[in-house]
Amino acid sequence: MRQGPALTIRRLSLALSTLILAGHVTGCAPLVYGPEEGAEATTRAQPAEAALPPIKGFAGASPRAPDRANADMARDFLDLHFRLESGRELDVMTRFEGPITVRVTGRAPVTLIPDLDALLVRLRDEAGIDIRRVTRGPASITIAAVRSEEIAATLPGAACFVVPNVESLAEYRRFRKSSRIAWSALKVREKMGIFIPDDAPPQEIRDCLHEELAQALGPLNDLYRLPDSIFNDDNVHTVLTGFDMLMLQATYAPELASGMDRDTVAAALPGVLSRLNPAGDRRRKDPLPATPPEWMAFVQTALGPGADQETREEAARNAAVLAQKLGWHDHRRAFAYYMMGRMTQLYDPEAAQAQYRAALAILNASPDTALHAAYVTTQTAAYAISRGDGAGALRQIRPQLKVAAQAQNGALLSTLMLLEAEALDLEGRPEKARAVRLDSLGYARYGFGDDGAVRAKVIEIAALNPVRRQQMLEQSRALTSLDTGRLVPGPEVTRTATDRGLAQLDLDVPAAGR
Repeated sequence: MRQGPALTIRRLSLALSTLILAGHVTGCAPLVYGPEEGAEATTRAQPAEAALPPIKGFAGASPRAPDRANADMARDFLDLHFRLESGRELDVMTRFEGPITVRVTGRAPVTLIPDLDALLVRLRDEAGIDIRRVTRGPASITIAAVRSEEIAATLPGAACFVVPNVESLAEYRRFRKSSRIAWSALKVREKMGIFIPDDAPPQEIRDCLHEELAQALGPLNDLYRLPDSIFNDDNVHTVLTGFDMLMLQATYAPELASGMDRDTVAAALPGVLSRLNPAGDRRRKDPLPATPPEWMAFVQTALGPGADQETREEAARNAAVLAQKLGWHDHRRAFAYYMMGRMTQLYDPEAAQAQYRAALAILNASPDTALHAAYVTTQTAAYAISRGDGAGALRQIRPQLKVAAQAQNGALLSTLMLLEAEALDLEGRPEKARAVRLDSLGYARYGFGDDGAVRAKVIEIAALNPVRRQQMLEQSRALTSLDTGRLVPGPEVTRTATDRGLAQLDLDVPAAGR
């Protein structure tokens, strides 16, 4: 993947946040989206036959306050601000000086403006940043909604990215080899361009807003060692956390300013963090060791493009061996076990489950890694369902529903709810299963986007249920006659086959045109 010093990007990588599988929820405030009025937004027409429930997102936020020592977070602040993702050191800290305005250009999907406004409220309330959205005229930060094909053609491997001193892709292409857009040449931030896809699922667009706007405002680096931050290439956290807001609040503290070098910022930081987070002064210093480039290279090989299965498995094993050799007992070692489980579960599911259990033994030990554990639990709960153990699956799933809702992750939440529905069916509670399944669909539309992908996800998870799987086996001729080429449809299944499957399986999920 190409990455230069002039930009930061959100990667299209296979990380903890992407899964093979990809109740009624407590602590979750749903937000139902409707047409957005305003000059910036255009709402794509929905086909009249679409019968799925409205897109359902999340209203409000309740991030956990960071519970680490201020001394440790001061080190994190310095590494986030004075080094790029490429490893290049920066001479000075930069930020916007004065009020910040944000403008959206292009075709804004129906969820973009509400999600952006919610983020700006958080930045004002939690980070104390003077930032607001404008609808016309020049702005400090321009968010350009463009086709994903344009982003791929401009920067292969990126889902979205941010660049200094431009506001359009044409302008970026014109200056891409110029020092004008180099982060290392900045002395103060005055203009930023953020490029996000207008045709991605709503959650992907929201995630891009959080990560790229945060980097436009403050930290430029990503650190694998951070368990509770969006500034981490594992892509587990996709909305700004309490730690992230503290880093942004410190970035705009009056004690700091653009142009300060690392030593000057380091001298001021203890006082800044003591004022903003006094509880952190009372916590014991417990810094996690830096992540060596060798481990990061193993992860990139295991999860990135271009490697065959054997090479991926070897890289995942090497990452796990290195983590053990280094004496790690944190989320990075768990991540290596998770990768090993992912690599082996198709041909040795029991061995994969052993890797997932090893990961969970680490992740369940700290509230900072509760979201990591929720991702891994989708794999262990799915295995329990495939073995007909509905009660065991429910014990695993239910504690994770609140975790997914608090993280505002519609893809994860809907996956857990669909798993819960299958477990309830196994337990002989079809009415409750039906209610949970229907309740999951609005979140699934937010997380997975296209209605066909939502319907396919329902079938994919339903196929875990051994009773349902038998139904699918009995209906295999019908599915094969539709040239799906698959007995159990996945996300790439045709819309016709998906809708037929939903009707045959009696899942109470509206099929198109029904």
